[in-house]
Amino acid sequence: MQPFTSMNGLVAPVDRVNVDTDAIIPKQFLKRIERSGFGQFLFYEWRFDEDGNVIPSFTLNQPQYDGASVLLSRANFGCGSSREHAPWAILDYGFRCVIAPSFADIFYNNCFKNGILPIKLSEEQVDELFRRAAEKAGYRLEVNLEEKTITDAYGLSYAFDLDEHRRQFLLQGLDDIGLTLKHEDAITAYEAANAARVAYPMV
Repeated sequence: MQPFTSMNGLVAPVDRVNVDTDAIIPKQFLKRIERSGFGQFLFYEWRFDEDGNVIPSFTLNQPQYDGASVLLSRANFGCGSSREHAPWAILDYGFRCVIAPSFADIFYNNCFKNGILPIKLSEEQVDELFRRAAEKAGYRLEVNLEEKTITDAYGLSYAFDLDEHRRQFLLQGLDDIGLTLKHEDAITAYEAANAARVAYPMV
């Protein structure tokens, strides 16, 4: 998993509350067996009409947001079913950071397992970010995980809280498997010793 230390990213605002995982990645696209390739289906039913035509009014269909890597949204982001495909789609599309006032618990946890930084800010702070994103073309944020800060080129600076264990997961680029592999030598030594005990049991 790619480590996350800091990033400077274009902000894409999706101004909706209770964005659920079926909106993030609709159920008909969950048949793939790889983790990759889901980005093309992100927010599919908001990006395209029933005939597959692009809906120009939706944020991600507007050219000024091409290449955005910071997703800005409202409260209770990622609610609904627990599908891990939701963070897969967000990451595959190109987002490394999601900012919202609150997140559904399972989605929030899944973000860290997939290299995405979910940041909780107050409603007032998120309102200000939406205002700036609307007023300033090509609005970008500098997200620094080491310092736990968000800044822009216009004097804004916010600090955010994050559990240290989760912060280290992202800083080191670790998922659950990667964390286990940090102890590979100890695991190998234990397995060798255990194999010897089985082969030559004590009388």
